[in-house]
Amino acid sequence: MTAFWSSINGKLADRVAAISAPALIFWLGGLLAWSLGHGGLHSLAEPASWLSKQAGVTQAAVLVVVIAAASASGLIVTRVTPPVLRWLEGYWPRRPRWVNKLRQRLTARVSTQAATDMKTWLALNQKDEKSDDDLAEINRLERVMHRRPDPPGPYQPTRTGNILRAAEGRPGIKYGLDAVTVWPQLWLVLPEASQQELAAARAALDSSVAATIWGILFCLFGVWTLLAVPAGLLVAVVAAVGWVPARAEVFGSLLEAAFDLNRTALYRQLRWPLPGNPGAEITQGRLLTQYLWRGSDRAVPQFTDPP
Repeated sequence: MTAFWSSINGKLADRVAAISAPALIFWLGGLLAWSLGHGGLHSLAEPASWLSKQAGVTQAAVLVVVIAAASASGLIVTRVTPPVLRWLEGYWPRRPRWVNKLRQRLTARVSTQAATDMKTWLALNQKDEKSDDDLAEINRLERVMHRRPDPPGPYQPTRTGNILRAAEGRPGIKYGLDAVTVWPQLWLVLPEASQQELAAARAALDSSVAATIWGILFCLFGVWTLLAVPAGLLVAVVAAVGWVPARAEVFGSLLEAAFDLNRTALYRQLRWPLPGNPGAEITQGRLLTQYLWRGSDRAVPQFTDPP
């Protein structure tokens, strides 16, 4: 689904603007770091004076080169964003061995915490009389558990990974529809407003991942001033720990809602018989997923009349 979202991420002009703005901020910060490493802001006076003495064509050419360089660096970060998001989700390689062990350890911790939360939730719900604190804790646990894949998982080693995996896996649990398999078909039957909301949420998620990348790259300006290192690390940590999971929650909620509200349109467009009850829907959803993935030569189910 990463490639799918990358291919529909807005109009070209909007994408260029979204790419160039963070890049310009990054390079302005780099210019500030350079000036601090060369005696302060007054060090900018000499290049500014040289530029002011040049002809208008030269000044315009310098401006074009600056914008082009910023846009090029922004495009590079955009291309790197999907694999970095995969890393933030916890899809880490099995080599070197210490990375695989770290992933297993973190995943085991999430699994243990999920089991503990479920046990606590069950114990609180079994109380005959619940205090206000009990009700508040039940609500908190339900929100936490909703952001993880349903037990027994599989779980991811990171919060972002569990949020997105839970959102992608829940349509299969509720409706028998594999989100990754049927998503291209469902996307085409979504109302335009829903498509725009989902695309905007995905773009916001990608921009928060890009902020993590920009923060890490900003540390390279530490060759001029050490202040760039803590500043870059602060942006990267805040983005990775705060912005990315928060925007993943929004995107995951909208993804799940798209299935909740529009799956019947998918059934009708494919002339697939609508299920009559929740139990039958899970069975029909699994059959529909297999049909879209592999096709079928069976005589059942019978197609309905086209809409």
